[in-house]
Amino acid sequence: MRDHRAVTSPTPGPRTPAPSTPAPRLIATDLDGTLLRDDKTVSPRTVAALAAAEEAGIEVFFVTGRPARWMDVVSDHLHGHGLAICGNGAAVVDLHGGPGNHRFVTIRELAVPDALDVVRVLRTAAPGTSFAVERTGGLHHEPTYPPLHLDPGESVAPAEKLLAGDAAVADQPVLKVLAYHPELGPDAFLTLARTAVGDLAAITRSSPSALLEISERSVSKASTLALCCEERGISPAEVVAFGDMPNDMEMLAWAGTSYAMGNAHPDVLTAATGVTATNNDDGVARVIEDILATRR
Repeated sequence: MRDHRAVTSPTPGPRTPAPSTPAPRLIATDLDGTLLRDDKTVSPRTVAALAAAEEAGIEVFFVTGRPARWMDVVSDHLHGHGLAICGNGAAVVDLHGGPGNHRFVTIRELAVPDALDVVRVLRTAAPGTSFAVERTGGLHHEPTYPPLHLDPGESVAPAEKLLAGDAAVADQPVLKVLAYHPELGPDAFLTLARTAVGDLAAITRSSPSALLEISERSVSKASTLALCCEERGISPAEVVAFGDMPNDMEMLAWAGTSYAMGNAHPDVLTAATGVTATNNDDGVARVIEDILATRR
């Protein structure tokens, strides 16, 4: 199913917890730098906390910038839900089939004309930028795009050719475009790109390198999570969210209760209602345990 409804993402800013917070019905957690330890594993304590939350009737959503094919890292910890928001909100994916057998439930694609406009603008604004195109079927990249995650491209060509109407995979929706710069700092590149691109697309980042993630203008983790919660009759006040990087900020600002990880990017602290321990110190699990303790 393709969902083209526009959902306005909230602007991150200082947060003050509400005096009375409803019991949480959904936990939304980022993966890298948040739920996962630095070695990309999920600790036994975190596995137990997620299972206990679901047993208590609290739904758990993984909300990540990762593509669906990289979700095997949590495939053993799905318990009853099996749904994830991937690609920074570009897709909702059912993971029940296991690695390689995921099913797209919702797709919020980046229109090809907009993707081409973004590539054109960034080539001018930041010479030396290289691009990759993430489609539902896999990654396609330019010859100069670095293998940052050892993820071999399905095809290699200039971005304009990868996005052409006669490309072999033109029937696969574009989930996002990735832009990498070998010399600019990550935050500097993000600021430059957002200024140059304007409202053509949504631009964020989650990598420690100068790698930007570019989606349809209304797409973010927050806007897709809002759609999923609306379908379930869950209000923002009933959501607890966790994150550590700029691509989490809208989600943390939208949720009624939210936590920046102890290892979070400094900007993320302005969007969250609280701070928890680092990802390596089970920050997510600690909060879940506290939530469940108050319900006993």
